[in-house]
Amino acid sequence: MSCLRLAVALLSSVAVAGAPASPAAGKPKPARAAGEGLFRRGLLDSGGPVEATGAAGVPLRGPAAACANCHRRSGLGGREGRSVAPPITGRYLYRPRGAGPDAHVPFVEGIRGDREPYTDATLARAIRTGVDSEGNPLRELMPRYELGDADMEALIGYVKGLDPRRVPGVTGNVLHFATIVTPDADPTKRHAMLAVLEQYFAERNARQMSPAPSLRAKHAFMVHRFWELHVWQLEGAESTWLEQLRRRLRKQPVFAVISGLGGRSWAPVHAFCEQEAVPCLFPNVETPVDAQKDFYTLYFSRGVLLEAALIASAIADGHPGSTPAVRQVFRAGDVGESGARALADALAQRGIRVTDGVVARAGSGGDVARAVRAAPADVLVLWLRGPDLEALGEPPAAPAAVYASGLMGGLERAPLAPDWRERARLAYPFDLPDSRRVRMDFAFGWFRIRNVPIEAEQVQADTYLECGLLSETLNHMSDTFVRDYLIERVEETVPHRLLTGYYPRLSLAPGQRFASKGGYLVRFAEPAGHKLVADGGWTVP
Repeated sequence: MSCLRLAVALLSSVAVAGAPASPAAGKPKPARAAGEGLFRRGLLDSGGPVEATGAAGVPLRGPAAACANCHRRSGLGGREGRSVAPPITGRYLYRPRGAGPDAHVPFVEGIRGDREPYTDATLARAIRTGVDSEGNPLRELMPRYELGDADMEALIGYVKGLDPRRVPGVTGNVLHFATIVTPDADPTKRHAMLAVLEQYFAERNARQMSPAPSLRAKHAFMVHRFWELHVWQLEGAESTWLEQLRRRLRKQPVFAVISGLGGRSWAPVHAFCEQEAVPCLFPNVETPVDAQKDFYTLYFSRGVLLEAALIASAIADGHPGSTPAVRQVFRAGDVGESGARALADALAQRGIRVTDGVVARAGSGGDVARAVRAAPADVLVLWLRGPDLEALGEPPAAPAAVYASGLMGGLERAPLAPDWRERARLAYPFDLPDSRRVRMDFAFGWFRIRNVPIEAEQVQADTYLECGLLSETLNHMSDTFVRDYLIERVEETVPHRLLTGYYPRLSLAPGQRFASKGGYLVRFAEPAGHKLVADGGWTVP
Protein backbone atom coordinates (compact mmCIF):
# COMPACT_ATOMS: atom_id res chain seq x y z
CA MET A 1 0.00 0.00 0.00
CA SER A 2 1.39 3.42 -0.96
CA CYS A 3 1.69 6.26 1.53
CA LEU A 4 -1.18 8.00 -0.26
CA ARG A 5 -3.50 5.01 -0.12
CA LEU A 6 -2.62 4.52 3.54
CA ALA A 7 -3.48 8.14 4.25
CA VAL A 8 -6.78 7.90 2.38
CA ALA A 9 -7.62 4.72 4.27
CA LEU A 10 -7.20 6.63 7.49
CA LEU A 11 -9.52 9.41 6.39
CA SER A 12 -12.34 7.84 8.37
CA SER A 13 -10.95 9.63 11.44
CA VAL A 14 -9.28 6.60 12.97
CA ALA A 15 -6.61 8.03 15.25
CA VAL A 16 -2.95 7.09 15.02
CA ALA A 17 -2.04 4.21 17.37
CA GLY A 18 -1.49 5.32 20.91
CA ALA A 19 -3.19 8.70 20.50
CA PRO A 20 -5.10 10.15 23.43
CA ALA A 21 -8.36 11.98 22.90
CA SER A 22 -8.13 15.39 21.27
CA PRO A 23 -8.35 18.42 23.53
CA ALA A 24 -11.24 20.79 23.58
CA ALA A 25 -11.21 23.20 20.68
CA GLY A 26 -9.41 26.42 21.39
CA LYS A 27 -7.67 25.22 24.54
CA PRO A 28 -3.94 26.09 24.32
CA LYS A 29 -1.38 23.33 24.79
CA PRO A 30 2.36 23.33 25.45
CA ALA A 31 4.40 23.65 22.25
CA ARG A 32 5.53 20.00 22.24
CA ALA A 33 2.01 18.72 22.82
CA ALA A 34 0.74 20.90 19.99
CA GLY A 35 3.46 19.60 17.67
CA GLU A 36 2.74 16.03 18.71
CA GLY A 37 -0.94 16.46 17.86
CA LEU A 38 -0.03 17.71 14.40
CA PHE A 39 2.57 15.03 13.73
CA ARG A 40 0.80 11.95 15.12
CA ARG A 41 -2.88 12.72 14.78
CA GLY A 42 -3.27 15.50 12.24
CA LEU A 43 -4.83 17.89 14.76
CA LEU A 44 -4.17 21.61 14.99
CA ASP A 45 -3.46 23.36 18.29
CA SER A 46 -7.07 24.57 18.21
CA GLY A 47 -8.26 20.95 18.13
CA GLY A 48 -9.43 21.22 14.53
CA PRO A 49 -8.21 18.92 11.75
CA VAL A 50 -5.14 19.60 9.63
CA GLU A 51 -5.96 20.30 5.98
CA ALA A 52 -3.59 19.10 3.22
CA THR A 53 -3.54 18.18 -0.45
CA GLY A 54 -2.17 14.79 -1.43
CA ALA A 55 -1.17 13.23 -4.73
CA ALA A 56 -3.40 14.01 -7.71
CA GLY A 57 -5.03 16.78 -5.69
CA VAL A 58 -6.74 14.41 -3.26
CA PRO A 59 -7.77 16.37 -0.13
CA LEU A 60 -6.49 14.97 3.18
CA ARG A 61 -7.94 15.95 6.51
CA GLY A 62 -7.19 15.24 10.16
CA PRO A 63 -5.71 11.79 10.88
CA ALA A 64 -5.39 11.08 7.16
CA ALA A 65 -2.95 14.00 6.95
CA ALA A 66 -0.83 13.04 9.98
CA CYS A 67 2.91 13.03 9.28
CA ALA A 68 3.27 9.75 11.20
CA ASN A 69 1.28 7.90 8.54
CA CYS A 70 4.34 7.83 6.29
CA HIS A 71 7.28 9.03 8.39
CA ARG A 72 6.13 6.86 11.30
CA ARG A 73 5.91 7.71 14.97
CA SER A 74 9.71 7.85 15.32
CA GLY A 75 10.10 10.28 12.40
CA LEU A 76 12.68 7.91 10.93
CA GLY A 77 10.57 6.93 7.97
CA GLY A 78 9.76 3.55 6.55
CA ARG A 79 8.89 1.58 3.46
CA GLU A 80 5.47 1.20 1.86
CA GLY A 81 5.82 -1.13 -1.12
CA ARG A 82 8.40 0.47 -3.41
CA SER A 83 8.13 3.88 -1.77
CA VAL A 84 10.51 4.88 1.01
CA ALA A 85 9.57 7.74 3.30
CA PRO A 86 12.80 9.46 4.43
CA PRO A 87 13.76 10.27 8.02
CA ILE A 88 12.62 13.76 9.03
CA THR A 89 13.99 14.20 12.55
CA GLY A 90 16.14 17.25 13.17
CA ARG A 91 19.54 15.59 12.92
CA TYR A 92 18.73 14.20 9.45
CA LEU A 93 17.11 17.34 8.04
CA TYR A 94 19.58 19.90 9.41
CA ARG A 95 22.91 18.06 9.03
CA PRO A 96 25.55 19.64 6.76
CA ARG A 97 25.65 18.79 3.08
CA GLY A 98 27.83 15.86 2.11
CA ALA A 99 28.10 14.43 5.61
CA GLY A 100 28.30 10.63 5.22
CA PRO A 101 25.90 8.41 7.16
CA ASP A 102 28.65 7.64 9.66
CA ALA A 103 29.71 11.24 10.32
CA HIS A 104 26.86 12.49 12.47
CA VAL A 105 23.86 10.17 12.29
CA PRO A 106 23.29 6.43 12.04
CA PHE A 107 22.27 4.95 8.70
CA VAL A 108 18.53 4.85 8.04
CA GLU A 109 16.89 3.77 4.81
CA GLY A 110 15.93 6.84 2.81
CA ILE A 111 18.68 9.05 4.25
CA ARG A 112 19.77 11.94 1.99
CA GLY A 113 23.36 13.05 2.34
CA ASP A 114 23.75 15.01 -0.89
CA ARG A 115 21.54 18.04 -0.41
CA GLU A 116 21.65 21.37 1.36
CA PRO A 117 20.60 21.21 5.01
CA TYR A 118 17.18 22.52 5.87
CA THR A 119 16.57 25.65 7.87
CA ASP A 120 13.36 26.41 9.71
CA ALA A 121 12.30 28.59 6.79
CA THR A 122 13.03 26.04 4.04
CA LEU A 123 11.43 23.26 6.05
CA ALA A 124 8.26 25.34 6.45
CA ARG A 125 8.33 25.93 2.69
CA ALA A 126 8.67 22.19 2.04
CA ILE A 127 5.72 21.39 4.29
CA ARG A 128 3.49 24.04 2.72
CA THR A 129 4.50 23.96 -0.94
CA GLY A 130 6.43 20.72 -1.51
CA VAL A 131 9.73 22.40 -2.43
CA ASP A 132 12.90 21.00 -0.83
CA SER A 133 15.89 22.79 0.69
CA GLU A 134 17.46 23.27 -2.76
CA GLY A 135 14.32 24.56 -4.45
CA ASN A 136 13.41 21.28 -6.15
CA PRO A 137 9.93 19.78 -6.03
CA LEU A 138 9.39 16.93 -3.61
CA ARG A 139 7.67 13.75 -4.70
CA GLU A 140 3.94 13.95 -5.24
CA LEU A 141 3.37 11.60 -2.29
CA MET A 142 4.40 14.42 0.03
CA PRO A 143 1.19 16.31 0.94
CA ARG A 144 1.07 20.10 0.87
CA TYR A 145 -0.14 21.39 4.24
CA GLU A 146 -2.18 24.45 5.16
CA LEU A 147 -0.60 25.55 8.44
CA GLY A 148 -0.47 28.90 10.17
CA ASP A 149 2.77 30.22 11.64
CA ALA A 150 2.11 29.06 15.22
CA ASP A 151 1.18 25.53 14.16
CA MET A 152 4.15 25.36 11.81
CA GLU A 153 6.49 26.46 14.60
CA ALA A 154 5.06 23.77 16.89
CA LEU A 155 5.43 21.07 14.23
CA ILE A 156 9.03 21.98 13.39
CA GLY A 157 9.91 22.13 17.07
CA TYR A 158 8.43 18.68 17.58
CA VAL A 159 10.36 17.20 14.64
CA LYS A 160 13.60 18.61 16.03
CA GLY A 161 12.85 17.10 19.43
CA LEU A 162 12.36 13.58 18.09
CA ASP A 163 16.11 12.89 18.25
CA PRO A 164 16.93 11.25 21.60
CA ARG A 165 20.24 12.36 23.04
CA ARG A 166 20.46 9.40 25.41
CA VAL A 167 18.61 6.13 24.88
CA PRO A 168 17.74 4.22 28.07
CA GLY A 169 19.21 0.73 28.14
CA VAL A 170 22.00 1.50 25.66
CA THR A 171 25.36 1.85 27.43
CA GLY A 172 28.72 1.74 25.69
CA ASN A 173 28.74 -1.51 23.74
CA VAL A 174 25.87 -3.14 25.68
CA LEU A 175 22.15 -3.36 24.99
CA HIS A 176 20.13 -4.07 28.12
CA PHE A 177 16.93 -6.11 27.92
CA ALA A 178 14.49 -7.30 30.56
CA THR A 179 12.21 -10.30 30.63
CA ILE A 180 9.31 -10.12 33.09
CA VAL A 181 7.76 -13.05 34.96
CA THR A 182 4.59 -12.69 37.01
CA PRO A 183 4.28 -14.47 40.39
CA ASP A 184 1.59 -16.87 39.19
CA ALA A 185 3.44 -17.95 36.04
CA ASP A 186 3.89 -21.69 35.54
CA PRO A 187 7.30 -22.66 37.06
CA THR A 188 7.99 -25.23 34.34
CA LYS A 189 7.31 -22.70 31.60
CA ARG A 190 9.47 -20.15 33.41
CA HIS A 191 12.43 -22.53 33.49
CA ALA A 192 11.88 -23.50 29.86
CA MET A 193 11.66 -19.90 28.63
CA LEU A 194 14.75 -18.76 30.54
CA ALA A 195 16.73 -21.73 29.21
CA VAL A 196 16.12 -20.49 25.66
CA LEU A 197 16.78 -16.82 26.45
CA GLU A 198 19.98 -17.44 28.38
CA GLN A 199 21.38 -19.79 25.74
CA TYR A 200 20.52 -17.40 22.91
CA PHE A 201 22.08 -14.43 24.69
CA ALA A 202 25.24 -16.37 25.58
CA GLU A 203 25.69 -17.62 22.03
CA ARG A 204 25.08 -14.22 20.47
CA ASN A 205 27.50 -12.53 22.86
CA ALA A 206 30.17 -15.10 22.02
CA ARG A 207 29.90 -14.09 18.37
CA GLN A 208 30.31 -10.42 19.28
CA MET A 209 33.88 -10.93 20.45
CA SER A 210 35.04 -10.40 16.86
CA PRO A 211 33.01 -7.70 15.09
CA ALA A 212 32.06 -8.73 11.58
CA PRO A 213 33.45 -6.68 8.68
CA SER A 214 31.09 -4.25 7.04
CA LEU A 215 30.95 -2.75 3.59
CA ARG A 216 29.77 0.53 5.09
CA ALA A 217 31.79 3.14 6.90
CA LYS A 218 33.29 2.07 10.19
CA HIS A 219 30.64 3.64 12.41
CA ALA A 220 27.59 2.75 10.32
CA PHE A 221 27.08 -0.63 11.95
CA MET A 222 27.42 -0.66 15.72
CA VAL A 223 25.02 -3.60 16.04
CA HIS A 224 27.91 -5.71 17.29
CA ARG A 225 27.00 -5.02 20.87
CA PHE A 226 26.60 -7.37 23.78
CA TRP A 227 23.12 -8.21 24.96
CA GLU A 228 22.54 -8.27 28.71
CA LEU A 229 19.43 -9.98 30.06
CA HIS A 230 17.77 -8.86 33.30
CA VAL A 231 15.12 -11.17 34.76
CA TRP A 232 12.47 -9.14 36.54
CA GLN A 233 10.58 -11.57 38.75
CA LEU A 234 7.48 -9.88 40.16
CA GLU A 235 6.21 -10.64 43.63
CA GLY A 236 3.07 -10.17 45.68
CA ALA A 237 -0.32 -8.78 44.71
CA GLU A 238 -1.10 -7.65 41.18
CA SER A 239 -1.82 -4.14 42.47
CA THR A 240 1.89 -3.75 43.36
CA TRP A 241 3.40 -4.90 40.06
CA LEU A 242 3.35 -1.52 38.35
CA GLU A 243 5.39 0.15 41.09
CA GLN A 244 7.78 -2.82 41.26
CA LEU A 245 8.46 -2.45 37.55
CA ARG A 246 8.98 1.31 37.80
CA ARG A 247 11.54 0.80 40.58
CA ARG A 248 13.39 -1.80 38.53
CA LEU A 249 13.43 0.46 35.48
CA ARG A 250 14.84 3.34 37.50
CA LYS A 251 17.54 1.08 38.90
CA GLN A 252 18.38 -0.56 35.56
CA PRO A 253 17.08 1.12 32.40
CA VAL A 254 16.43 -1.31 29.55
CA PHE A 255 16.03 -0.79 25.83
CA ALA A 256 13.14 -3.24 25.60
CA VAL A 257 11.26 -6.01 27.35
CA ILE A 258 11.52 -9.27 25.45
CA SER A 259 9.49 -12.45 25.77
CA GLY A 260 8.33 -12.79 29.39
CA LEU A 261 5.76 -15.04 31.02
CA GLY A 262 2.39 -14.24 32.52
CA GLY A 263 -0.23 -16.15 34.47
CA ARG A 264 -3.78 -14.95 35.04
CA SER A 265 -3.10 -11.35 34.05
CA TRP A 266 -0.58 -9.35 32.03
CA ALA A 267 -2.48 -6.05 32.25
CA PRO A 268 -0.16 -4.26 34.75
CA VAL A 269 2.89 -5.18 32.69
CA HIS A 270 1.21 -4.00 29.51
CA ALA A 271 0.26 -0.72 31.23
CA PHE A 272 3.82 -0.25 32.50
CA CYS A 273 5.33 -0.64 29.03
CA GLU A 274 2.84 1.79 27.48
CA GLN A 275 3.28 4.39 30.22
CA GLU A 276 7.08 4.21 30.24
CA ALA A 277 7.40 3.90 26.42
CA VAL A 278 9.30 0.61 26.68
CA PRO A 279 8.84 -1.88 23.80
CA CYS A 280 7.46 -5.21 25.00
CA LEU A 281 8.01 -7.87 22.35
CA PHE A 282 5.88 -11.01 22.23
CA PRO A 283 5.37 -12.08 25.85
CA ASN A 284 4.15 -15.62 26.54
CA VAL A 285 0.65 -14.90 27.79
CA GLU A 286 -2.68 -16.66 27.35
CA THR A 287 -4.78 -13.54 27.87
CA PRO A 288 -3.13 -10.48 26.32
CA VAL A 289 -4.43 -6.93 26.55
CA ASP A 290 -6.48 -6.25 23.44
CA ALA A 291 -5.86 -2.52 23.09
CA GLN A 292 -5.24 -1.88 19.42
CA LYS A 293 -4.55 1.83 19.96
CA ASP A 294 -1.60 1.08 22.23
CA PHE A 295 1.82 1.14 20.61
CA TYR A 296 4.60 -0.47 22.60
CA THR A 297 3.35 -4.04 23.19
CA LEU A 298 3.30 -6.68 20.45
CA TYR A 299 1.84 -10.17 20.82
CA PHE A 300 2.00 -13.26 18.65
CA SER A 301 -1.67 -14.12 19.27
CA ARG A 302 -4.83 -12.97 21.07
CA GLY A 303 -4.75 -16.24 23.04
CA VAL A 304 -8.02 -17.14 24.75
CA LEU A 305 -9.61 -14.00 23.27
CA LEU A 306 -8.98 -15.43 19.80
CA GLU A 307 -10.32 -18.80 20.94
CA ALA A 308 -13.50 -17.08 22.12
CA ALA A 309 -13.95 -15.47 18.71
CA LEU A 310 -13.42 -18.81 16.94
CA ILE A 311 -15.96 -20.56 19.19
CA ALA A 312 -18.49 -17.73 18.84
CA SER A 313 -18.32 -17.96 15.04
CA ALA A 314 -18.72 -21.74 15.15
CA ILE A 315 -21.76 -21.53 17.46
CA ALA A 316 -23.45 -18.91 15.32
CA ASP A 317 -22.72 -20.79 12.09
CA GLY A 318 -23.88 -24.07 13.60
CA HIS A 319 -27.25 -22.68 14.69
CA PRO A 320 -28.45 -20.42 11.87
CA GLY A 321 -31.75 -18.75 12.62
CA SER A 322 -31.90 -20.06 16.19
CA THR A 323 -30.71 -19.00 19.62
CA PRO A 324 -29.11 -22.01 21.33
CA ALA A 325 -28.69 -22.11 25.08
CA VAL A 326 -24.95 -21.85 25.76
CA ARG A 327 -23.31 -22.74 29.06
CA GLN A 328 -19.61 -22.19 29.80
CA VAL A 329 -17.60 -23.52 32.72
CA PHE A 330 -14.43 -21.91 34.09
CA ARG A 331 -12.47 -21.42 37.29
CA ALA A 332 -12.66 -18.01 38.94
CA GLY A 333 -9.43 -16.08 38.57
CA ASP A 334 -7.96 -18.16 35.75
CA VAL A 335 -7.52 -16.90 32.17
CA GLY A 336 -10.63 -18.83 31.17
CA GLU A 337 -12.60 -16.09 32.89
CA SER A 338 -11.38 -13.62 30.26
CA GLY A 339 -12.18 -16.07 27.47
CA ALA A 340 -15.66 -16.65 28.89
CA ARG A 341 -16.33 -12.92 29.12
CA ALA A 342 -15.18 -12.39 25.52
CA LEU A 343 -17.36 -15.27 24.30
CA ALA A 344 -20.42 -13.96 26.14
CA ASP A 345 -19.90 -10.50 24.64
CA ALA A 346 -19.49 -11.89 21.12
CA LEU A 347 -22.59 -14.09 21.35
CA ALA A 348 -24.66 -11.30 22.92
CA GLN A 349 -24.17 -9.32 19.70
CA ARG A 350 -25.83 -12.24 17.91
CA GLY A 351 -28.69 -12.42 20.41
CA ILE A 352 -27.43 -15.64 22.00
CA ARG A 353 -27.65 -15.92 25.78
CA VAL A 354 -24.82 -17.49 27.80
CA THR A 355 -24.91 -18.83 31.35
CA ASP A 356 -21.80 -19.35 33.44
CA GLY A 357 -20.73 -22.23 35.62
CA VAL A 358 -18.08 -20.69 37.84
CA VAL A 359 -15.86 -23.02 39.86
CA ALA A 360 -14.02 -21.58 42.86
CA ARG A 361 -10.29 -21.14 42.39
CA ALA A 362 -9.60 -23.74 45.08
CA GLY A 363 -12.51 -25.97 44.11
CA SER A 364 -12.15 -29.71 43.51
CA GLY A 365 -12.54 -31.75 40.35
CA GLY A 366 -15.94 -32.78 41.67
CA ASP A 367 -16.97 -29.13 41.67
CA VAL A 368 -16.06 -28.92 37.98
CA ALA A 369 -18.11 -32.00 37.12
CA ARG A 370 -21.11 -30.62 39.02
CA ALA A 371 -20.83 -27.25 37.26
CA VAL A 372 -20.94 -29.02 33.89
CA ARG A 373 -24.18 -30.81 34.81
CA ALA A 374 -25.82 -28.02 36.80
CA ALA A 375 -28.00 -26.76 33.96
CA PRO A 376 -29.09 -28.11 30.56
CA ALA A 377 -27.67 -26.45 27.47
CA ASP A 378 -27.49 -26.89 23.72
CA VAL A 379 -23.81 -25.92 23.71
CA LEU A 380 -21.22 -26.46 26.42
CA VAL A 381 -17.93 -24.52 26.43
CA LEU A 382 -15.08 -25.62 28.69
CA TRP A 383 -12.43 -23.08 29.74
CA LEU A 384 -10.50 -25.62 31.81
CA ARG A 385 -6.97 -26.85 32.46
CA GLY A 386 -5.83 -30.43 31.94
CA PRO A 387 -6.49 -31.68 35.50
CA ASP A 388 -10.05 -30.34 35.35
CA LEU A 389 -10.63 -31.96 31.95
CA GLU A 390 -9.55 -35.26 33.47
CA ALA A 391 -12.10 -34.81 36.26
CA LEU A 392 -15.13 -34.26 34.03
CA GLY A 393 -16.49 -37.78 34.42
CA GLU A 394 -19.16 -39.02 32.03
CA PRO A 395 -20.47 -36.43 29.57
CA PRO A 396 -24.11 -35.40 30.03
CA ALA A 397 -26.73 -36.59 27.57
CA ALA A 398 -26.94 -33.04 26.33
CA PRO A 399 -25.62 -30.78 24.92
CA ALA A 400 -25.00 -31.97 21.40
CA ALA A 401 -22.06 -29.57 20.90
CA VAL A 402 -19.00 -29.25 23.13
CA TYR A 403 -16.17 -26.74 22.68
CA ALA A 404 -12.99 -26.43 24.75
CA SER A 405 -10.01 -24.10 24.98
CA GLY A 406 -7.08 -25.86 23.38
CA LEU A 407 -4.63 -23.35 24.80
CA MET A 408 -5.71 -24.02 28.38
CA GLY A 409 -6.36 -27.73 27.98
CA GLY A 410 -2.99 -28.72 26.52
CA LEU A 411 -3.67 -28.55 22.76
CA GLU A 412 -3.42 -31.98 21.13
CA ARG A 413 -2.45 -33.48 24.49
CA ALA A 414 -5.65 -32.36 26.19
CA PRO A 415 -6.55 -35.24 28.57
CA LEU A 416 -10.15 -35.70 27.50
CA ALA A 417 -11.74 -39.09 28.01
CA PRO A 418 -12.81 -40.98 24.83
CA ASP A 419 -16.52 -40.15 25.30
CA TRP A 420 -15.68 -36.45 25.47
CA ARG A 421 -13.27 -36.63 22.53
CA GLU A 422 -16.01 -37.88 20.24
CA ARG A 423 -18.04 -34.74 20.83
CA ALA A 424 -15.55 -32.00 21.64
CA ARG A 425 -14.08 -29.42 19.32
CA LEU A 426 -10.93 -27.62 20.46
CA ALA A 427 -10.21 -24.01 19.66
CA TYR A 428 -6.68 -24.15 18.27
CA PRO A 429 -4.90 -20.79 17.74
CA PHE A 430 -1.85 -22.35 16.05
CA ASP A 431 -0.99 -24.26 12.93
CA LEU A 432 -1.73 -27.99 13.07
CA PRO A 433 1.09 -30.24 14.37
CA ASP A 434 1.77 -31.98 11.04
CA SER A 435 1.76 -28.69 9.13
CA ARG A 436 4.14 -26.84 11.45
CA ARG A 437 6.65 -29.70 11.77
CA VAL A 438 8.89 -28.47 8.94
CA ARG A 439 9.01 -24.95 10.38
CA MET A 440 9.86 -26.35 13.81
CA ASP A 441 12.70 -28.61 12.66
CA PHE A 442 15.27 -25.81 12.84
CA ALA A 443 14.23 -24.83 16.37
CA PHE A 444 14.23 -28.46 17.50
CA GLY A 445 17.72 -28.87 16.09
CA TRP A 446 18.88 -25.73 17.87
CA PHE A 447 17.50 -27.02 21.17
CA ARG A 448 19.04 -30.45 20.69
CA ILE A 449 22.54 -29.31 19.73
CA ARG A 450 22.67 -26.89 22.66
CA ASN A 451 21.22 -29.36 25.16
CA VAL A 452 18.20 -27.19 25.88
CA PRO A 453 15.57 -29.60 27.21
CA ILE A 454 12.09 -29.23 25.71
CA GLU A 455 9.89 -28.74 28.75
CA ALA A 456 7.19 -26.43 27.35
CA GLU A 457 7.36 -26.72 23.58
CA GLN A 458 5.05 -23.92 22.53
CA VAL A 459 6.50 -21.40 25.00
CA GLN A 460 10.04 -22.30 23.98
CA ALA A 461 9.18 -22.15 20.28
CA ASP A 462 7.68 -18.67 20.69
CA THR A 463 10.65 -17.50 22.78
CA TYR A 464 13.12 -18.75 20.18
CA LEU A 465 11.08 -17.09 17.42
CA GLU A 466 11.07 -13.80 19.35
CA CYS A 467 14.85 -13.91 19.81
CA GLY A 468 15.34 -14.45 16.08
CA LEU A 469 13.03 -11.57 15.21
CA LEU A 470 14.84 -9.26 17.64
CA SER A 471 18.26 -10.19 16.26
CA GLU A 472 17.16 -9.71 12.66
CA THR A 473 15.48 -6.40 13.46
CA LEU A 474 18.51 -4.98 15.28
CA ASN A 475 20.75 -5.95 12.39
CA HIS A 476 18.58 -3.84 10.09
CA MET A 477 18.47 -0.95 12.55
CA SER A 478 22.24 -0.43 12.38
CA ASP A 479 23.11 1.90 15.25
CA THR A 480 19.73 3.65 15.36
CA PHE A 481 18.73 2.64 18.86
CA VAL A 482 15.40 4.42 19.23
CA ARG A 483 12.61 2.59 21.04
CA ASP A 484 9.82 3.70 18.71
CA TYR A 485 11.97 2.76 15.73
CA LEU A 486 12.47 -0.73 17.19
CA ILE A 487 8.70 -1.29 17.16
CA GLU A 488 8.42 0.05 13.62
CA ARG A 489 11.25 -2.16 12.37
CA VAL A 490 9.72 -5.23 14.01
CA GLU A 491 6.47 -4.44 12.19
CA GLU A 492 8.42 -4.48 8.92
CA THR A 493 10.45 -7.59 9.78
CA VAL A 494 7.65 -9.90 10.94
CA PRO A 495 5.87 -10.39 7.56
CA HIS A 496 9.12 -11.51 5.92
CA ARG A 497 9.94 -14.15 8.51
CA LEU A 498 10.07 -17.62 6.92
CA LEU A 499 10.45 -19.79 10.02
CA THR A 500 7.35 -18.84 11.99
CA GLY A 501 7.24 -21.73 14.44
CA TYR A 502 3.75 -22.60 15.65
CA TYR A 503 2.08 -20.08 13.30
CA PRO A 504 1.32 -20.61 9.60
CA ARG A 505 1.92 -16.95 8.89
CA LEU A 506 2.73 -13.73 10.72
CA SER A 507 1.93 -10.18 9.70
CA LEU A 508 2.01 -6.77 11.35
CA ALA A 509 0.87 -3.57 9.74
CA PRO A 510 1.17 -0.20 11.50
CA GLY A 511 -1.36 -0.18 14.31
CA GLN A 512 -1.75 -3.97 14.47
CA ARG A 513 -0.59 -5.53 17.75
CA PHE A 514 -1.24 -9.25 17.06
CA ALA A 515 0.97 -10.98 14.51
CA SER A 516 -1.12 -14.15 14.09
CA LYS A 517 -4.76 -13.43 13.36
CA GLY A 518 -6.54 -16.79 13.13
CA GLY A 519 -6.83 -20.41 14.12
CA TYR A 520 -8.72 -23.67 13.68
CA LEU A 521 -11.48 -25.61 15.31
CA VAL A 522 -10.19 -29.17 15.54
CA ARG A 523 -11.36 -32.59 16.67
CA PHE A 524 -9.52 -35.72 17.65
CA ALA A 525 -9.19 -38.24 14.84
CA GLU A 526 -9.47 -41.19 17.22
CA PRO A 527 -10.51 -41.89 20.84
CA ALA A 528 -6.85 -42.18 21.88
CA GLY A 529 -3.72 -40.47 20.59
CA HIS A 530 -2.90 -36.93 19.57
CA LYS A 531 -3.91 -36.80 15.92
CA LEU A 532 -6.05 -33.75 15.14
CA VAL A 533 -8.32 -33.02 12.21
CA ALA A 534 -9.46 -29.50 11.38
CA ASP A 535 -13.13 -28.71 10.85
CA GLY A 536 -12.61 -26.36 7.93
CA GLY A 537 -9.69 -24.15 7.07
CA TRP A 538 -7.69 -21.49 8.87
CA THR A 539 -10.20 -18.95 10.13
CA VAL A 540 -9.66 -15.29 10.92
CA PRO A 541 -12.74 -14.34 12.97
